[in-house]
Amino acid sequence: MFDQLESVCQKYDDILGQMQSDEIIADYVKYSELNKTLKEIEPIVILYRQYKTFTKQLAENKEMLIEEKDDDMKEIIKEDILRLEDNVSKLERDIKQKLVPQDPNDIKNAILEIRAGTGGDEAGIFAGDLFRMYCRYCERKKLKVDIVNSVDSASGGYKEIVCNIMAQGAYGILKFESGVHRVQRIPITETQGRIHTSAASVVVLPEVDDIDVQINMNDIRKDTFCSTGAGGQGVNTTYSAVRVTHIPTGLVVTCQDERSQIKNFDKALKVLRSRLYDIELGKQQNEIGSQKRSMVKHGDRSDKIRTYNYPQNRITDHRINLTSYNLETVMNGELDDFIDALHVADNASKLEEEIDV
Repeated sequence: MFDQLESVCQKYDDILGQMQSDEIIADYVKYSELNKTLKEIEPIVILYRQYKTFTKQLAENKEMLIEEKDDDMKEIIKEDILRLEDNVSKLERDIKQKLVPQDPNDIKNAILEIRAGTGGDEAGIFAGDLFRMYCRYCERKKLKVDIVNSVDSASGGYKEIVCNIMAQGAYGILKFESGVHRVQRIPITETQGRIHTSAASVVVLPEVDDIDVQINMNDIRKDTFCSTGAGGQGVNTTYSAVRVTHIPTGLVVTCQDERSQIKNFDKALKVLRSRLYDIELGKQQNEIGSQKRSMVKHGDRSDKIRTYNYPQNRITDHRINLTSYNLETVMNGELDDFIDALHVADNASKLEEEIDV
């Protein structure tokens, strides 16, 4: 890591020298390119040079502590050593964070899809529980949730629910929630008190626009039908609900949340773009190879990622082996411990790949 940082600092100094030459100053395009590169690497250079200054002072103080005879001065030096150690530790964390490549999709809105899996009616109830958990989390984080489509389950909850989560950075926050979530509890439909295991799948996609993914409208089949469920006047009387089929891939997106057919069509296209983008991204990652994939982010979405055990009040994330015994609190939207830990693990994984720590 430090060899790489020295190279970055050398590059920074070289660029500064080039930008002072008359030839570069006269070449607006070249000067602009160098200035852009300079601004990109300047934050890490500043942090690393501060780190070197503090580590040098720390080494000097430790030597002084060995040689110092006066007890009062020793106490002063010890306090200064503690302060410097804190500064060095903080700068080291900041430097590592700067070295980790950022996902350009992190700043985007998110599309959240939850589907009941194995477990019959209980799986649908659990899908509803997960949706409420994410809604409460989003409410705490000031992230707006806008339902695109939902299919109710017979005993409560959902067979499927799709929604937009609208706020800058929503995808970056929630992207590690994709995967199979498993619940262990006594269902309300169980008459003999036995614990059942059920599952629901969660998919989080970045919301992309037509610049990221261009859809040929000749590849789209649009069907309209009457909306179902709550909605007041207009439900079951107008063909406002939309089903969009992407013929080349067979992907189908349904939207009936809005009373306007046009708005439903636009929402459905947003979801379709994100799914097509995710397919292409998956192909690229497969080409890169498994050795370059983050264990947190790019795991198979059919893999079990988290277990919610109600009898033991336990929740476990299997990717990072994190267990907490506050399941009720988590289900009320207090997801920060898990989301923060997943981001830390992902950064550590990327850092190891990029700079071979």
